[in-house]
Amino acid sequence: QVQLVESGGGLVQAGGSLRLSCGASERAFSSYVTGWFRQAPGKEREFVAAISRSGVATHYAVSVKGRFTISRDSAKNTVYLQMNSLKPEDTAVYYCASRDGTVTFSRNLYDYWGQGTQVVVSS
Repeated sequence: QVQLVESGGGLVQAGGSLRLSCGASERAFSSYVTGWFRQAPGKEREFVAAISRSGVATHYAVSVKGRFTISRDSAKNTVYLQMNSLKPEDTAVYYCASRDGTVTFSRNLYDYWGQGTQVVVSS
């Protein structure tokens, strides 16, 4: 069992930046694929970004590519999501999730989830 904890959400103006963090106390987390998902009110949870076990391979949703960057620091057992040029449509609860397998965009294939952190982008 891996317990994930997100932090770093908040209120920011359009065009601003935030960095989300996803940490775990279990060392196994550093060897898991990790993804970020988001869910806006009234919408389904959607894929945002994912990073491979090694951190070499990254994948992004079209809507965030070029603005968001996912990275991991294995020494700190943490995965980050740097969000730049934020837009009001980025407003959502952001979740990190992990799995002991290959990178996937499908939320149904992730085994472990955090509680989420709220991001609000004002216009």
